[in-house]
Amino acid sequence: MDWLTDHKIPIATVAEDALEWLQINGAVFFDGLALAMERLIDAILWVLQTPHPLIIVAAFAALTWALHRNWKTVAFIVLGFLFILNQGYWEETTESLTLVLSACLVCMGVGVPIGIAAAHRPRLYRTLRPVLDLMQTLPPFVYLIPAIVFFGIGMVPGLIATVIFVLPAPIRLTQLGISSTPASLLEAAQAFGAKPRQTLWKIELPYALPQIMAGLNQTIMLSLSMVVIAALVGADGLGVPVVRALNRVDSGLGFESGLIIVVVAIMLDRMLRLKSK
Repeated sequence: MDWLTDHKIPIATVAEDALEWLQINGAVFFDGLALAMERLIDAILWVLQTPHPLIIVAAFAALTWALHRNWKTVAFIVLGFLFILNQGYWEETTESLTLVLSACLVCMGVGVPIGIAAAHRPRLYRTLRPVLDLMQTLPPFVYLIPAIVFFGIGMVPGLIATVIFVLPAPIRLTQLGISSTPASLLEAAQAFGAKPRQTLWKIELPYALPQIMAGLNQTIMLSLSMVVIAALVGADGLGVPVVRALNRVDSGLGFESGLIIVVVAIMLDRMLRLKSK
């Protein structure tokens, strides 16, 4: 089998050359992207950390009430935040929420339009499918290498790696929701003279809303799963104590910080899991 290994396909060399070319020729683009992401992160972090923690808790409680009109869900959210405060993880939690919210804004802002376009153009979706499969199946640690090369150390490379890993979820679910719109509804809209834009806003998007919200939910859950990995490139948040516990083989700290991540994930899931009408 030496003859086969002697003619190895130079994947590593091609990848290194491609990264080097992008680093040299795309410096302006990557610097601008890093600046935009840094300002987005700073803005969300300022909103979450400047007010008193109880004000933020009240704001999340009010948002939960507006979405669900259920006092049990509101009570669960409040108790979850109080537990986080009791354990002394408020700052790390707000930093992780900043990463999650930033990833949601970017992924939904990019993924939903791409999903709509893919639903209307089946050939485009067939082209995108292998790319989305690669983005979801490639180990997340692999994304950290180019993220460090292009963006250095800190929250920005963690956010970029998170976006690349999470982006397929809103694209796929938006495409599924739009393409599942019953043909009878589309024919009725066409019969009444609706334009394509009117059909999208008044028929397709309302029908696909549960799928889009499921995409948002998946975006949040997958972003939280990247919290620990993002900590390896200098991103602040709940991943930092987990990595610290791993380095020290501190099972108590690891379980404590891991439990906080679970609590945050359940809180966000309950808050955004809307019942279909």
